[in-house]
Amino acid sequence: MPTTTKLTEKYLSEHPSIKDCLKHGIINYSKLSRKIAKELDIAKKTSFEAILIACRRFEVKLEEEKILENKIRDILKKSELEIKNKIVVTIIDKKTYIGNLIEIEKKIRKTTDVFYAIEGTKAFTIIISEKYLEDLQTIFDKNIIKISKNLAMITIKSPKDLEKTPGVNAYIFSTFSEHGINIIEQMSCWTDTIIVISENDIGTVMNFLKF
Repeated sequence: MPTTTKLTEKYLSEHPSIKDCLKHGIINYSKLSRKIAKELDIAKKTSFEAILIACRRFEVKLEEEKILENKIRDILKKSELEIKNKIVVTIIDKKTYIGNLIEIEKKIRKTTDVFYAIEGTKAFTIIISEKYLEDLQTIFDKNIIKISKNLAMITIKSPKDLEKTPGVNAYIFSTFSEHGINIIEQMSCWTDTIIVISENDIGTVMNFLKF
């Protein structure tokens, strides 16, 4: 059977909101210990003090995470944001002729406009500006599986420290999740983190990306 420490750490790791409060030292340990004992039904199998001690030890471990989080926020403070609206994401059956994909890519590249192609196991995801959607539909016709319009693309351009710092993208994505923003597509290229969202969410995103 797992020890009290292991059970407590597992519980805390699975509850991000509680973990965050521990990290910032804003939690009542006695109430937390009673909550853990009740929810895990271990009050009769271990002592209240053992759970409380395990909680305090877990907080000490979180100090390293806090240091890393500060480093991540420092990187994001130095990052630049670029936003483009009127973006379209199209899912195309992978059975389509690859030459057609190259054809439209060449056309869009000449104008230095947005073009990203992500190859999956069953389909291609194509990210382009809305003005090229008609061209895409003409070329691929029945091979188009899905079209998502009224989107915006956010590019976070970070310093090179991003390469050596673990957890930056995880921090960014969790921040979007905490604010209820759905990420429709995401990708990265070296120090650029590219995220596609609904145009309606641009205002909210701009507010919480002010590091």
